[in-house]
Amino acid sequence: MTSTAPVAAAANPLVPAFHAALQRVLAQQTSQGSATAPAAFSAAALACRDVLMQRWADTQAQDAQAATPGAVTTSRRVHYLSMEFLMGRALGNAVAALGLTPALDEALAQEGLSLGDALEREPDAALGNGGLGRLAACFLDSFAELGLPAFGYGLRYRFGMFAQRIQDGRQAEVPDDWLRLADPWDVPRPELRYTVGFGGRMVTEGGSRRWVPAERVVAEAHDFIVPAHHSQRVATLRLWQASSAEPIDLQAFCRGDHAAAGRHQLAADTLNWVLYPDDSTEAGRLLRLKQEAFLVSASVQDMVARHLRQYGSLNQLGRSEAIHLNDTHPALAPAELMRVLLDEHGLGWDEAWKITRDAVSYTNHTLMPEALETWPVRMMEALLPRHLEVIYEINHRYLQAARAAGADEGMVQRISLIDEQGERRVRMAALAVVASHRVNGVSALHSELMVQTLFADYARLTPERFHNVTNGVTPRRWLAQANPGLSAVLDKHVGSGWRQDLAQLQTLAPLAKKAKVVAEVQAAKRANKQRLAERIRRDLGLVVSPDSLFDVQVKRIHEYKRQLLNLLHVVARYQAIIANPDAPWVPRTVVLAGKAASAYHAAKGIIALAHDIARVVNSDPRVGDKLKLAYLPNYGVSLAEIIMPAADLSEQISTAGTEASGTGNMKFSLNGALTIGTWDGANIEMAEAVGEEQFFIFGLRTEAVEQLKALGYDPRLYVEQDRRLQRVLAAIGDGTFSQGDAERYRWLVDSLLQRDTYLLMADFADYLAAQERVDALYANPAEWGRKAVLNIAGMGSFSSDRTVAEYVERVWSAKSLPAGA
Repeated sequence: MTSTAPVAAAANPLVPAFHAALQRVLAQQTSQGSATAPAAFSAAALACRDVLMQRWADTQAQDAQAATPGAVTTSRRVHYLSMEFLMGRALGNAVAALGLTPALDEALAQEGLSLGDALEREPDAALGNGGLGRLAACFLDSFAELGLPAFGYGLRYRFGMFAQRIQDGRQAEVPDDWLRLADPWDVPRPELRYTVGFGGRMVTEGGSRRWVPAERVVAEAHDFIVPAHHSQRVATLRLWQASSAEPIDLQAFCRGDHAAAGRHQLAADTLNWVLYPDDSTEAGRLLRLKQEAFLVSASVQDMVARHLRQYGSLNQLGRSEAIHLNDTHPALAPAELMRVLLDEHGLGWDEAWKITRDAVSYTNHTLMPEALETWPVRMMEALLPRHLEVIYEINHRYLQAARAAGADEGMVQRISLIDEQGERRVRMAALAVVASHRVNGVSALHSELMVQTLFADYARLTPERFHNVTNGVTPRRWLAQANPGLSAVLDKHVGSGWRQDLAQLQTLAPLAKKAKVVAEVQAAKRANKQRLAERIRRDLGLVVSPDSLFDVQVKRIHEYKRQLLNLLHVVARYQAIIANPDAPWVPRTVVLAGKAASAYHAAKGIIALAHDIARVVNSDPRVGDKLKLAYLPNYGVSLAEIIMPAADLSEQISTAGTEASGTGNMKFSLNGALTIGTWDGANIEMAEAVGEEQFFIFGLRTEAVEQLKALGYDPRLYVEQDRRLQRVLAAIGDGTFSQGDAERYRWLVDSLLQRDTYLLMADFADYLAAQERVDALYANPAEWGRKAVLNIAGMGSFSSDRTVAEYVERVWSAKSLPAGA
């Protein structure tokens, strides 16, 4: 078969120049001729950056030429706005994309170092937190791979969200100081500077309204280059850094009031300090709104300026530029674009609105109410008075059109961009829907529920606007780089073309019948488990057996994701082992990781419970290796790249109807883990692709969940019928896992008995039954291995390349716009 993997080192024309650059930088950064790991990382990164910078310039020149009037393009230029991009480490991806991994390995060996030494010196870029940011990062990889003209736009966070520390079994948040050392991938663009305003007042001059901001900050561009792996194309992540437009107050400084002298710069700096500031305070909410406004204003101004440079006018902006909102956080973008078109370029309302509607599209990522932002009118009026005026006008015209289409006043209230119940608030998800020509969910079930519940009224008025694009992940990072052992097995048996076309994995399915192939896949898994076991021992001091079943749940800690259900099973299993230690137990290592939002007390309580349970279970000599529980701190991309290839069992156990899609579920299955999960999110499409018989499906389905809630769910009825559940709750509530403190988790047990919002009690028995099926299958290694191979083979449609191609076809190409638009 013809290989499409990155070019081998021996044939790579970049190798001589790379060697020379590497040696030059190493000589500059080392003392007495002795190379160090930090110097090796810096040298390798800078040597790669030289090549990537040239590719960046070439890509921009190609895209500019394609954007000239009259040129034929397959896609509009995409401007992908997201509050987070969870990029992970960049060096491994860069050397893999450039085909320089063998050359770097050889060069470092000559210096007495390993490639791993250099890679481990790089901190994860703290530009994101969860699945939303990791999806955005996968998209950047696919933008480059597919040659799509595109920019990702985000903020250059100084301290990320936070670094998670575990102190006495409790989460503690500390700054993620990832930029304490110079970032070799950061490319400042001092020529790209835009002024962003806040506050102030509106004035009327000559019959027109003009905004006079009270505060101005300057957005300065910093670029992060993301390379393709099979061409010389790159994608650009443009990050905005805020600085004050005002110099220091020299009079205040001279009189000794240094804090007052620098207040403008401090206010600007704060915009880049933290991802998702704690919104439990008024100050935190105001800062988050300012961050979102800063992101969209700088990004829209940058897009408009580039368009004018290339086209000379704004007439075709909507047909040439696509603005995509990655969830609701950037929903101010259409209001900002309207402001720029109306106030700065003098367009009329109808022309500006047509451009905006053509340009903007929106992906909704969740049905969770707390993620659908609303902002008090008073706050927006104080901070963004002109934007609020624009939103009012959008709303007025939209509601007029809805009434003309037959909407009654009940519907008008529900679809209004302003929530009039209680304190008046601006509904940002509604603004995103109304201003977008296309709106999508991220799995078939999520998209269906989105139009049935969240956006039902909007969908009745304009059903053609709504569609589904199921998420995907990049196979370059999440298989080729994260799992070289398995990748080598796939290359051997199906060829290396799966890196570009993941659908080629389907040719692996018939090989699941061959014991030799299954054994090779299992050997790769065993090596990955050994690596994770060593990481657990290093970080936690806990010795686990790589021969045990690695049962893994790693993701943001949230009640709807039901890490607590997982812990209830651990307690039930522990109690069963104690009751019958001589039974033929399948040894199991349960691995958890994830952060809880700093103000999310219930989620932080779940983390504490996990550590309390682990302390008891892991130290009980009656249990031994039959059961271990490991909670790895500070979960991020680099840790995920170690955990996911090692997992035997992937826990995807959200309450049906609550998980939009998931991408961790895809990464696990792609790396040969079997899934235990509910009929929720992308689990459904994955099970349909792989075969439901290869999954461990349990629990109530969405319709049953809704019926149960409608009838009046009483969790105590389920507890009364299940002795195992009674014992589990009693142990948690009586202090068995909290050193006799019977009050520590009383709130948790009371919550499960009285409310149980996410139906853990209803799904507990079926979950344990599914876990028994897991045990039975794992006791048959050949059959488990066969199913693991079939899981890998069935994952061909879950590539972010396919996802992005669908966006291009349905949303980002000019032909996707309504005829005559």
